[in-house]
Parts: sequence; C-alpha cells; structure tokens
Amino acid sequence: MSKDKTAHAASVAATPSSHTAEAFASTQAAQDTIDFIEIDEVLTLRRMIVRAPTPKGPVLFLHGFPETLTVWKEIATTLAHDYDVHAFDWPGYGQSSRPASERFSYAPRAYARVLKAYIERAGIDRSKLVIYATDIGALPVLLLALDEPTIARQIIVGDFAPFDRPHHMWENLQNLKAEPTASPTRAYMNKTSDEILQNVHRRGLSPAEQFDLRIDVQQDMIRSWSRDGVTSADAFAHYYASFTRDQQYLEANLDRLKTPMKVIWGEKDIYITKEMGIEFAGKIGAKLDLLPGIGHFPHLQNPKQTAEEIIASFR
Repeated sequence: MSKDKTAHAASVAATPSSHTAEAFASTQAAQDTIDFIEIDEVLTLRRMIVRAPTPKGPVLFLHGFPETLTVWKEIATTLAHDYDVHAFDWPGYGQSSRPASERFSYAPRAYARVLKAYIERAGIDRSKLVIYATDIGALPVLLLALDEPTIARQIIVGDFAPFDRPHHMWENLQNLKAEPTASPTRAYMNKTSDEILQNVHRRGLSPAEQFDLRIDVQQDMIRSWSRDGVTSADAFAHYYASFTRDQQYLEANLDRLKTPMKVIWGEKDIYITKEMGIEFAGKIGAKLDLLPGIGHFPHLQNPKQTAEEIIASFR
C-alpha cells in the first residue's frame, strides 16, 4: 500500500461519522478502523470495520453508485455497541482498485466473486451474518447466494434491478444496457459528474423530502470519482455491459435462492421503480417494506430506519 493510501485511510478514519460528538465517541469506544485488504493480485479493497466489545453478530453493508463506504459510517455508529460492522468500496469506487476492464470485468458476477473473497479473507462468521445490499451491490450478493445459500443468515436488498425490466428503470440506466446508447450515456455521465454527485440523491423527492449529504460522504465521493484512469461512471458502465446477462441468469434460477431474504424499497425511487421490488419480492416469497416518502437511498435519507432494520434482523 502506498503512503498516500495510508494517509488517506487515516484521515477518513478520523472523520466523525455522526452529527453528534456523543455518537462519535460511542464509535471510537467500539474500535473503528479503515484500512485495505488484498483480494487477489489485481484487487485491493478499502474497507471499514467497526468492532463491538461483545458483538451479537456481524453486518456487511454493500454500497451502490456513485457511493463509497463512507455512506455507512453513521449507521455503523448506531450499531457500534452490539454488532461488528463491515463495509468496503467496490472495485471502481472509493479508494479500491480500478484495473483495466481487460483484467477485471466489473460485472455483477465478478463482484459476487469479490464479495465471497472478502467474507472469506475477513474471517466473517456466515452463520450470524446479515448482509444489507443496495443498488449495484444487490445483484452480486443474490448471484452468490444461488451457489452458496449459507453465505448469510439473512440478506436484505432493495432499490436495484433484479430482472431485465428496462421500463421500470430511469432512462439513462435503460440506455446503459446496450449499444448504441451505452457509450454516449457513459460519456455524458463523465461529463456531468459534478451534477451527479451533487444531486443524485435528491431526484424524485419533493423539496420538503430532499436532504443534504454529510460533508465527509460528499467529499469522499468527489475525491474518489476518478482514480488510475477509471471513473466511477466507467465502472458503472462496465457493470451494465454484463447486467442483462446476469439479471436473466438470476431470474432463471430463482428456485435456487434459499437464503432468508427481505426486500426494502423507497416508494419514491425514480431510478428503479417500486414495481420492480414488488415483482421480485412476490417471486421469491419475501417480505417487502415500501418506505413512504423515501427515494433511491433509504440508508442516506433515513439512516436510523436502516439501523433498526438490521437490529430487527437479529431478533
């Protein structure tokens, strides 16, 4: 690891993860760490771990686009006394590796292999593990669960596209699924990165429902947009290049999905509409919570509610 990486990890770890000094102090008491873990010769992930003094079990959070692991810090603070909390930056995001697409595909299936390797290398107890995955993080964990139903005691997913249903997706997401629209959409996203990072979490919400990101989250997303010649939009586009294939594989194999599941969806999500969540929950027989007044980022709009979902999953 470079000295720059080490210095940055230390600066992020030192950033308060809550709006209050009291909540920050509770996290420190539970020993929070941000460091790097090598997955293979190509990939190294930045990760955050909060270790509780006497943990009831581990929690693993999987972020979406264009996020980084910092989006989970406030929730980790809330859970700090009772649960070990893990989060990492997906390849192409945050401070994790960004290899050329010839060396790593960024496909959902490839992310599933990264997830499996992380759980193994981090020594996480699967029998007690709860995985909370949103957006691009959700399909990989489901693909992994097809082959390894004991990967977790429960998986919570939401606000993602499990099936190939473009009509339930934001126009730019539809356009990323195939050429000739994929390449110009990728270029447009890179050109308008400032606007995306400023407003992606506000779209579809009324002025009264809109919210600001914490400064540390905003700064980390901006700082991490482009590294090593690869932007987060590039990684997102590579993901979408194989998205339809992996969606279709999941739908064709739903009968193999045996891990206990729960589905959570922002009722006002305009990127992936609630109809997608309703269909998915119905097909797998899972409980669905539609969150009124909530958009595509429930964990950012109402982190307290997300923490309560995790706590409830351990009861």
